[in-house]
Amino acid sequence: MSTASARLPEGRYGRSSDERADRKLRIAATVLGAALLALVGYFAYHYVAQNEISGQVITFQASDDAVRVHLEVRKDADASGYCTVRSQSADGAEVGRADFRFSGSATRIDRVVTLRTTARGTTAELLGCHTG
Repeated sequence: MSTASARLPEGRYGRSSDERADRKLRIAATVLGAALLALVGYFAYHYVAQNEISGQVITFQASDDAVRVHLEVRKDADASGYCTVRSQSADGAEVGRADFRFSGSATRIDRVVTLRTTARGTTAELLGCHTG
């Protein structure tokens, strides 16, 4: 006795439904991957190319009613903007926040600014710099 085979003859009935589904999934994954790559590229370009001003806190010195903050700002020569600095107390409450404007043709600015606080601040945090 011979055992009957459950497989169909090769090439006789076209592609199976599994092969068609696999092909559709590969096409969908390729399209979605390309869209995701384009989206990441757009946001990376927007962040790098459009960010004309950046800064960092070098040092700070706190007193009872103010925090002196040494900021280093880098910007394009024709850009003007502001940097937002905040200070928090020991318990984490915000005790001061202010925007400091930077303009002019210099591309690197070192400036010591004074942030007035409602209580003794223990931190000086640069929240961000923006053009405008």
